[in-house]
Amino acid sequence: MAKAVSPAPAPPATPNRERPSEPQPYSASKEELLQFYRDMLLIRRFEEKAGQLYGLGLIGGFCHLYIGQEAVAVGLQSALSEKDSVITGYRDHGHMLLCRIPPADVMAELTGRQAGISKGKGGSMHMFSVEHKFYGGHGIVGAQVSLGTGLAFSHKYNEDGGVCLAYFGDGAANQGQVYESFNMAELWKLPIIYVIENNQYAMGTSVNRASAEDQLYRRGESFRIPGIQVDGMDVLACRGAAETALEWVRAGKGPVILEMKTYRYRGHSMSDPAKYRSREEVQSVREKSDPIERLKPLLDQAGIKEDQLKAVEQEIRKIVNEAADFSEQTPEPEASELYTDVLVERY
Repeated sequence: MAKAVSPAPAPPATPNRERPSEPQPYSASKEELLQFYRDMLLIRRFEEKAGQLYGLGLIGGFCHLYIGQEAVAVGLQSALSEKDSVITGYRDHGHMLLCRIPPADVMAELTGRQAGISKGKGGSMHMFSVEHKFYGGHGIVGAQVSLGTGLAFSHKYNEDGGVCLAYFGDGAANQGQVYESFNMAELWKLPIIYVIENNQYAMGTSVNRASAEDQLYRRGESFRIPGIQVDGMDVLACRGAAETALEWVRAGKGPVILEMKTYRYRGHSMSDPAKYRSREEVQSVREKSDPIERLKPLLDQAGIKEDQLKAVEQEIRKIVNEAADFSEQTPEPEASELYTDVLVERY
């Protein structure tokens, strides 16, 4: 009869691990405040127009709007350098605009036109621009996390000083490949910031009902990856968190997880009636936490008055309307485009 094996003695308690410092709200200049406002407003008005074009049948397939979440991408990406890369899921229009891809090129891609940033072949969910260090738009939930980890490996291998900003949502946080990526990133101390855009609902299921651990910033603890929870409706809190995370990652200390507590006003996609939450809930968030409205008192304190904001509004509406007009008037791709960009040949 086999002898019972005694359990190994308990290992000594793990000493306190080093963590990033607690983020502080970013102290923005007058010019930076106005740029944050402008960028959030551009995303808001662009997405509203995209919703209109979808309703008119000019945008096909799926279309996921970013309305309500603008502070996250604006705060984080405003801290990036030209060396850094960005990758996200299918709610990607705003992130592309912040990579300074012209709105007309993004809108033309949404409508499947030759002039689109991916020649009309990527559409809403799969846009891409290596030139602008934006690596997609990905339709497979959580797949971008592994790809972003690969981008971070590339930054480290090439010693280019870059950091990858890899966005995913609360739904994707339950996907298996996310944790495989966490393990590799921490083992190799890769320069990556994992950004969980927790907008409270994975399609139609609240995060509290779908996740045993709904404090998503803790998801990296077993891999020794520190996490920080951030008010994702406050653009200055988002920028402050970006500064802290970038300092940690650029020092060679490995990855960081930022859980951005945010909220989407529209359904998961344009086909989602969002009956799983009340109209009162959405309205309450709009009234108390809207990221654009929350910035206005700070703009006023900085001496930026209502007439200046109205001028910005008019400028943004003009840009978005011109992008929509361009996207309707430019031609669709030639049939021969089906055979281009299929593979890359290495010599």
